[in-house]
Amino acid sequence: MVVCTPADPDSPDARALIAELDAALAAITGDSGASSFDAADVRGPGAVFLVARTADGTAVGCGALRPLADGVAELKRMLARPGSGAGRALLAALELQAMAMGYRAIQLSTRRVNARAVDFYRRHGYVDVAAWGKYADSDRSVCLGRVLA
Repeated sequence: MVVCTPADPDSPDARALIAELDAALAAITGDSGASSFDAADVRGPGAVFLVARTADGTAVGCGALRPLADGVAELKRMLARPGSGAGRALLAALELQAMAMGYRAIQLSTRRVNARAVDFYRRHGYVDVAAWGKYADSDRSVCLGRVLA
């Protein structure tokens, strides 16, 4: 069983998971994605950073939400260790958090070459949405979103 709880993105477990994500993304895409994340963005109103833990307390994943547009949250820094079951649990927990904060939709951007992530989100109901901001002119990125129930 995986439990997802809010944490400070500068906590030791969160920093270790973010570093793990940075390394994995750099290996897959050639870019860690670290420049697209500011811990301050996932603190305060309309934002949350979650850490996923196994029953014994081992941190196995993380993910965050921040405000993107009126009624829309942006999903950031999602990592789930393979085989942990944290991906499904984290995404569900983030979607519940988003609804509790009044969001009507979640959007994210990832690199097209990160096929595992793209496939994961598509399997969970995320579809192509219009690119925004720095992703608007990028043919390397894919922007996905989902309307929340």
